[in-house]
Amino acid sequence: MPASSVAQRKLFAIAEHHPDKLHKENKHMLGDMSKSQMHDYAATPEKGLPEHTKKDKAAKLKAIRGI
Repeated sequence: MPASSVAQRKLFAIAEHHPDKLHKENKHMLGDMSKSQMHDYAATPEKGLPEHTKKDKAAKLKAIRGI
């Protein structure tokens, strides 16, 4: 599943390569994802993606967990 914004793609790139640099709330949110899932989000091309999206927190969690 591709990232829906540039900010989300960057978050997953950091989570994949430098997990020690994540904030506590992001570590908790991404804790149950596999490396391959993180890579799928981090490898999304940025061309055409908005910098941020205006989704509520529950929608973001559902998107991240694939629900």
